[in-house]
Amino acid sequence: MKVIFLKDVRGKGKSGDIKEVAEGYARNYLLPKKLAVEVNKGNLSQLEAQKKRRREIEENERHEAEALKKKIEAMTIEMKAKSGEGGRLFGSITSKQIAQALKKADVSIDKRKIDLPEPIRTLGYSDVPLKLHPQVLAKVKVHITEE
Repeated sequence: MKVIFLKDVRGKGKSGDIKEVAEGYARNYLLPKKLAVEVNKGNLSQLEAQKKRRREIEENERHEAEALKKKIEAMTIEMKAKSGEGGRLFGSITSKQIAQALKKADVSIDKRKIDLPEPIRTLGYSDVPLKLHPQVLAKVKVHITEE
């Protein structure tokens, strides 16, 4: 029996997949638990409409991320920190501190989206990559000066 999966079923299929499964498995497990529906014209057209809506939403998210990227790349974040000899910081600047500085500049970015391989430990300018969207990567310039 051909079914359209409504939810992910481990080992069988993901949401939106059309697969051939045993008739007993479909009638006794998938259909009663609303994990899948039987393939017919109405369900296929419904699936296509859902995929189209999902693509439109993803496209809008990507466009918003592109606009945010332009705004972020035009700015420079100024931060102050205590430092010792040779411009080496006492402590370091972490992604959490960069996220807080961006929030003060009216750009709300989650600290997990800041792709900082290791904390910044020196004075001066640093380019910090931000993952705004799986396809959109921005870089913000962070300037660290001595307190």
